[in-house]
Amino acid sequence: MATTEEFTVSGMTCGHCEMSVREEIEEIAGVTGVDVSHQSGKLVVTSETGVDQDMVLRAVEEAGYQAVPA
Repeated sequence: MATTEEFTVSGMTCGHCEMSVREEIEEIAGVTGVDVSHQSGKLVVTSETGVDQDMVLRAVEEAGYQAVPA
């Protein structure tokens, strides 16, 4: 069964920002989907078994932004 985790990301201002976050999150093992919007500041990560929130937060930071669980 797929699970979803929601986060609020700060600092994104454009589609390129979204792409940077998406690329980092997609590298996390088990992630099957990423929905990110700079307009709403929302990030939704879908996985088959659940994803470690700390891994997601580090990946967002690696992309150059800050995130918190929603």
